[in-house]
Amino acid sequence: MLKPSQSKGIVVGKDNGVDVPLSKRPDVSLLDDRQWLYVQHCYQLSPRELQVAKHICRGFDNEEVAKCLRIRSGTVKTHLRNIYRRIHVTNKIGMLLTFVEQVAACYGKLQLCGGVVDSVRNNDIKPSQMDIEQKQTEVQS
Repeated sequence: MLKPSQSKGIVVGKDNGVDVPLSKRPDVSLLDDRQWLYVQHCYQLSPRELQVAKHICRGFDNEEVAKCLRIRSGTVKTHLRNIYRRIHVTNKIGMLLTFVEQVAACYGKLQLCGGVVDSVRNNDIKPSQMDIEQKQTEVQS
């Protein structure tokens, strides 16, 4: 068994018990690049705040985000606090769920990790003209 100080930066593989460095973590994201840009626009996130949000939503903790972005963990904490304030949440899970619901509300049904999530309609959210035209093209096809 690893001591807490030894487990920093290591994820233990489930299949064969081999230690896997964090840099080998699977690249899984619930939102694609276009959807992230939509979230950035909706909540007026800075480019750095968007980077922090993407890493956090992929499951990284503050220290891991700091290492990836070459910033201090206190800076990551500040970016998260600013994001939370803008989207009116208090934790990382709330942030992730808010982003997914926002995108789902805009795009109707959202394809996530092989499953379809029904959207939550919100009258405050108006899709762009490009989104409307794309939906009409998909329906006609």
